[in-house]
Amino acid sequence: MFGFGLAIAARLYHFIRRFAPTNVLLDAIHSRRGLKWGTPAMLLAIPYGLAAVYCAGLFEAGDGGWLSLLSLLSLWNALKFLVAGPGTLLALLNVRRREGISNQLPPPAH
Repeated sequence: MFGFGLAIAARLYHFIRRFAPTNVLLDAIHSRRGLKWGTPAMLLAIPYGLAAVYCAGLFEAGDGGWLSLLSLLSLWNALKFLVAGPGTLLALLNVRRREGISNQLPPPAH
C-alpha cells in the first residue's frame, strides 16, 4: 500500500512539475538563456502576493473555504519567484565569471 501511494505521489509531482505554469516559467528562467530574466521575474511576486491577500480576505469574510487553499497557493508562488530572483542572479554571475575565465585561456597547441 505504501508503494502505491508513493507511486501516485511521484506521478502527481512530475505532472505538476511539467505542466504548472509557474514551474514551466521557473524552469525557463533557470536555463542559461533565461538567467537574465530571473531578477525581473521577481516582480511577478507582487500580483501573487496581492491575490493571496485578496483570497485570504474573502475567506475571512465567510466566503468559500477553498479560497484558503488558493491563498496558500498564491503565497507559495510568490515565494518561489522571490527566491528565484537572487538565485538566478548569483547563477548568472557565476556563469559569466566562468565564461570570462574560459575566454582568457590561450588556445591549445597542436
